[in-house]
Amino acid sequence: MKKLQKVLLAVLLLVFSSYILHYMSFICYVLTCYSKDDFPSDFKNANLMKSPGIMFVETTDTVEPSALAVCSVESASLRNPGKPVYYFLKGFSGNLSHYPRRWHKAIHVLSSLKNVTISPLSLKALFQDTPLSSWYEKVNPYWEKYWIHVLSDACRIALLWKYGGIYLDTDIISLRPLEFRNFICAEGYEVANGAALGFEKQHQFIWDCMEDYVSNYDGGTWGSQGPALVSRVLKRWCQSNELGQFFNLECKGISYLPPKYFYPISYTRWETYFQRWQESNIKSFFAESKGVHVWNYKNFGQQKQVTAGSGTLMEYFFSKYCPTTYKSLVKNASQG
Repeated sequence: MKKLQKVLLAVLLLVFSSYILHYMSFICYVLTCYSKDDFPSDFKNANLMKSPGIMFVETTDTVEPSALAVCSVESASLRNPGKPVYYFLKGFSGNLSHYPRRWHKAIHVLSSLKNVTISPLSLKALFQDTPLSSWYEKVNPYWEKYWIHVLSDACRIALLWKYGGIYLDTDIISLRPLEFRNFICAEGYEVANGAALGFEKQHQFIWDCMEDYVSNYDGGTWGSQGPALVSRVLKRWCQSNELGQFFNLECKGISYLPPKYFYPISYTRWETYFQRWQESNIKSFFAESKGVHVWNYKNFGQQKQVTAGSGTLMEYFFSKYCPTTYKSLVKNASQG
């Protein structure tokens, strides 16, 4: 009898454990669980980047990007056909066959683009031999308020330092070709932003950013490791607190672009992207924009979607600048 009770108890524990694991997997799928790294420290990101290009990074463990992220990568690919486009996903194994098309349509849309390379990302190897290595070894993701954001802030400057090229956030839709040069774009008159950056390999400004990232680390304040970081380092670089005076000029070899190039609509008016626009107004308003940052973090609570036939500004951008994404992930979803 006791033996039977032990067997039943073992079975119940096994069932309960399986339930917990299944439940946690579901929670991770919905909310996204954050870890540090799954790759050995000797993993070589250099093998994945044969030449400088346009870079995107996903710092959660998801391997099924949002429609907006896919649109961002596709639009950069189409506007810059002669440049390689790299999409680094921390949770990606490196083998596309691990992700059946039925459940991972988005990543297969990207894999069909000729100049796009989807790559795994080893954080240990990326931060190795940079000031960010000591920060990464000490930081605990579970105690960080804005982990995926501060991790993204660290990844972009490390990638630019090691490989050079152009970094774009996955909520920037490219409207025009980009040229390789050292540039930063202003978000406002006195505030720079790091959502769109271009730098040559091992540029001193990026090294200064990495050192400042560690010495002034404040993971609990939104933007401290992002726009605030770029702004304070740029002020020291230009030896001026009035960054607006450098619009359309170079400061010690760095072009400082005004907001209209990537931030024509400010984050306070982000909902404008989900309103109806006349096409003639779109063309005139964005006549000088290289890309549009749609401030997706502001949309997190509302979850506004791009809908086929809505006539919104976002639908216009999707249909014109990332047509494959629009057809596969927006129109088909609406019809379904």
